[in-house]
Amino acid sequence: MNYIGKVYRPPSEARSLILQATVGCSHNKCTFCHMYKDDDFRIRKLPDILADLEEMAKLRYPYKRLFIADGDALVLPTNTLIAIIEKAKEVLPYLERIGIYASPTSIRIKSDEDLKLLKEHGLDIAYLGLESGDDVVLENVCKGSTSQEILRGAQRLKDAGILLSVTLISGLGGKERLKEHALHSAQVLSEMDPDYLGLLTLHIEASTPIYKQVTDGSLTLLSPMEVLEELDILINHLNVTNTIFRSNHASNYWALAGTLPQDKEKLLLEVEKARSGLLESRSEWMRAL
Repeated sequence: MNYIGKVYRPPSEARSLILQATVGCSHNKCTFCHMYKDDDFRIRKLPDILADLEEMAKLRYPYKRLFIADGDALVLPTNTLIAIIEKAKEVLPYLERIGIYASPTSIRIKSDEDLKLLKEHGLDIAYLGLESGDDVVLENVCKGSTSQEILRGAQRLKDAGILLSVTLISGLGGKERLKEHALHSAQVLSEMDPDYLGLLTLHIEASTPIYKQVTDGSLTLLSPMEVLEELDILINHLNVTNTIFRSNHASNYWALAGTLPQDKEKLLLEVEKARSGLLESRSEWMRAL
């Protein structure tokens, strides 16, 4: 298996076979992100990708999940993705799920027929970064899309039958937009009604543009207690039908888990316990992206 640069994947793909189909991220402008900065975005050659699958198949490991990396592999031509999926199903007999990172742009360039074709051939789940439902925050972090554009992309994935896993970054609006970030995110997520919601907490690296905003005082990081305040607002205002919620990413101070709406009260109780000091938080030095 050939990997170029650092390879990233969602927490839920920890035991998956990670197949690098693209190198880097096609957008790569978000001010909070330090990933993929050492590599120019490019698409690997299809024969090389298929050769990696054949190589891993020789190990006869019973992989049940495959994750197609890097940061925005959905940008690949539909026929290329179908060829990868079909090859994976051919050489990995125990495969149960295939996942991929998606972006608003990569969804936008796919037709509804493309998305349905990918689902029919075996693309099961797509991971989409909302980051914030607040358009002011999205513009500040150079996301490149509005909340409504991201919402529309999410709805098109769901319409195609592809499971939707959405990420949100707590603290991304700083103290300055704590309430707006929480309330607007809850509103957009309620309209998305994702199958999965993964919460991260802003953790800045000195190499990122957002670090300068923190050092010059234009963005004030949230304290752990303010992260809980924001989370309380978010959960209280979420109106989804059956969303699996997790905050098990390494950036989070607390690992919470539940299914909304049925576990809303339980999650809010966990937030209150954390506020009261009854739940131990992750130390700052242990947090990472």
